[in-house]
Amino acid sequence: MNRCYKKLSGRRSFRVYVLSAISIFFSLQGIAQGDLLIMPKRVVFEGGKRSEELSLANIGKDTATFAISFIQIRMKDNGSFENINQPDSGQYFAEKNLRFFPRSVTLAPNEAQAVKVQVTNSNGLAPGEYRSHLYFRSIPNNKPLGEEGPLKDSAISVKLVPVFGISIPVIIRVGENTSAVNLSDLALQLEKGKAPALSMTFNRTGNMSVYGDLAVYHITPQGTATRIAVVKGLGVYTPNALRHFRLDLETNEGIYYHTGKLRVVYSDQSAKSVTLAEAEIDLH
Repeated sequence: MNRCYKKLSGRRSFRVYVLSAISIFFSLQGIAQGDLLIMPKRVVFEGGKRSEELSLANIGKDTATFAISFIQIRMKDNGSFENINQPDSGQYFAEKNLRFFPRSVTLAPNEAQAVKVQVTNSNGLAPGEYRSHLYFRSIPNNKPLGEEGPLKDSAISVKLVPVFGISIPVIIRVGENTSAVNLSDLALQLEKGKAPALSMTFNRTGNMSVYGDLAVYHITPQGTATRIAVVKGLGVYTPNALRHFRLDLETNEGIYYHTGKLRVVYSDQSAKSVTLAEAEIDLH
């Protein structure tokens, strides 16, 4: 039996390890919704990589069950997402070439478990990027009628139980990556009573998605650089050619947004932090 199914003494040490890892690396690698934490927050299969283990952890106070399935998602130009059934032109789903197990997990409070994802039958895939999203949906723990005590005065009771879900992209890349990205349309918005905001457009070309971290620096006329914003995990998914983005900037007393310039650096998440795109805007 695969080790991610075992509920033996070894799982306890695995649980402690996963929760410790999440507490240290979650801000960089994990994603959370409701009482569920998932690490990593995206999976990319390229080169010889054939499998990946996801770590799921229940940070709630009650035992929770999550059903796992694939969904298909379109990214809009503003960075939001919507579910779709058919791919857009230039978009390719990965579901047929992926498998995962188990199909559902039940986690006690502070318990963690692994879900394994594998690539299958990918030898015949044409070069390009294939993407589907693993969806983790909470299953409400509905009590049978009568267990919650008698109703007063024969009143009708309606109980709303929230159901949440969280998804992460699973990507298969085949062949050479020809993608590139640049930044354009930088504009600073200064409105009284609001934080300064910077808008920009990501322009993607090539056959695969781009993904990385964004940092914004204020450069004084004397050349002193101060980081005033950072956003981790910004992507432009295929087949989108652009993404409009806006972020608030810091309002430190030492930052004056009428002199100097703003420098925007978009870099990948590798250990070397390779710059993917860079742009500047002069302040007046």
